[in-house]
Amino acid sequence: MKDKDTIRPAVAATPLALKRRSFLTLAGASLVVTGAGAFTMRTARAGGGYRLGVLHINDMHSRLAEISRHNSTCSDDDSADGNCFGGAARLATAIREHRAVMDEDGLPHVTLDAGDQSQGTLFYTTYNGMAEIEMMNMIGFDAMALGNHEFNNGPDSLAAMIAEASFPVISGNTNVAEGPLGDVLEEYTVIERDGERIAVLAVTTPDTAFISSPGPHVTFTDDIVYLQEAVDRVRGDGIHKILLLSHVGFGRDQQIAAEVDGISAIIGGHSHTLLSNTVEDAPAYATMVESPSGRAVPIVQAYAFSRYLGRMDLEFADDGAVVSATGDTILLDASFAEAEDLQARIDELAGPIEEMVRTPVAELAAGIDGSRESCRAMECEMGNTVADAMLEAVDGQGITIALANGGGLRASLGEGEVTLGDVLTVLPFQNTAYTLELTGATLIAALEHGVNAIEDGAGRFPQVAGLRFRLDPSVAPNEGRVSEVEVRDGDGWAPIDPDATYGVVTNNFLAGGGDGYAMLATEGMNGYDTAIDLSEMLAEYLSANEPFAPVIDGRILQ
Repeated sequence: MKDKDTIRPAVAATPLALKRRSFLTLAGASLVVTGAGAFTMRTARAGGGYRLGVLHINDMHSRLAEISRHNSTCSDDDSADGNCFGGAARLATAIREHRAVMDEDGLPHVTLDAGDQSQGTLFYTTYNGMAEIEMMNMIGFDAMALGNHEFNNGPDSLAAMIAEASFPVISGNTNVAEGPLGDVLEEYTVIERDGERIAVLAVTTPDTAFISSPGPHVTFTDDIVYLQEAVDRVRGDGIHKILLLSHVGFGRDQQIAAEVDGISAIIGGHSHTLLSNTVEDAPAYATMVESPSGRAVPIVQAYAFSRYLGRMDLEFADDGAVVSATGDTILLDASFAEAEDLQARIDELAGPIEEMVRTPVAELAAGIDGSRESCRAMECEMGNTVADAMLEAVDGQGITIALANGGGLRASLGEGEVTLGDVLTVLPFQNTAYTLELTGATLIAALEHGVNAIEDGAGRFPQVAGLRFRLDPSVAPNEGRVSEVEVRDGDGWAPIDPDATYGVVTNNFLAGGGDGYAMLATEGMNGYDTAIDLSEMLAEYLSANEPFAPVIDGRILQ
């Protein structure tokens, strides 16, 4: 089965995403796509003769062990049949093989990570990021951008994690006023290869301030404002080959390329976008955007969860402009053996959690779609399932509505036996159920906020139970995309009353204003944290209703 049948790549639509043919005509460049799908871009500018290979990953999200086609725990049967992907040991093999080829060809190279190693499996939950860093040290990364999920356990835990890294962890637009991060977080790094200096800059999404837990002493500068100043400063130091490790998303990367002058190439993350020349409907690897001075800026990203490795080979002009580039993403399937040294250590680390991970929870009569593409844009099966589980868990407490965020749903589940490890992969954040009272007007405002960044695939997208509404994405954000809001009334539905008060269950992250839901924190009444983990609720709900089959029942009409 081809990989395009197992995942749906995230495709960010934006007017700044120029078609390669029209853009490269403007830039005076030519483009060839080979039969194998790799691209070759060459501009009319004179090359300086310096070439560099770039190996890159992003958004690994603690997938140290190999993963299933649903990005969750790989079953023993699937593993034996060679139907699993990725994992740190397989990633290590792929990187080592490509390095060996580049060394043989005399091509200097760097290995980069665009952020979000953290959060997603019990390896992170158990070891607080240390296991992920250990794998990166063993592979030998040259730099890592700071992702928003690196802050999930707070700045103190993050500082301890960074201190263990044998490579620089960087983010130039992350401002640390005080605390331990100031001693370990670097603004950018300069790598020397074959007598040439390459600056690697990094930015972290400013949304981290409200989608993670950076604490009161960490702030974020606008990424574009920071980058133009930083690029000018680096070029003033005589360094013109500038790579950007970006954790702001594919759409924003294209804005950066179009507005910030002097960046050679962008290696991105955050939006889990697969750029590929072989997977159907995926944006091109690389996506080319014209800089303010007319340079061709290649943008690449390699999906997420260790499923792909990206490789891009660059040739530079003397002023740092990329004049030639070749590359593509590489599917890390069973054709890549798992590196023995990393696999042995992964098995060691997995020992204390293996029994818990493998504990059966329930039987599924059908798979449950929890993909990013579905749950951040529309009513999705996993959203309905989790919202229903939350509502059932607080039955009898006067709670009639459940509100979950699509970004909190991190995987799909396949048909058949589901383990606790699978459930924890879907809901890895250890969020707890939180009950509160909200007026109908506040609920409507919350829904409107939840859908106002649907174009960006924002994690705030609302998944609901006990409530339904109509969504019109053609309406401008915050201008009435949400309409026809109704609440369950016995066996039927009734229009929501803006002045009435409703009992709501959500998670503690949203209740505290996370994902920008400030109205829940400021206008919620009689709030109570149940301290019950959402994964526990989901496990009990699936078990009580097995063999479970998900539903789509019109809660969000479009």
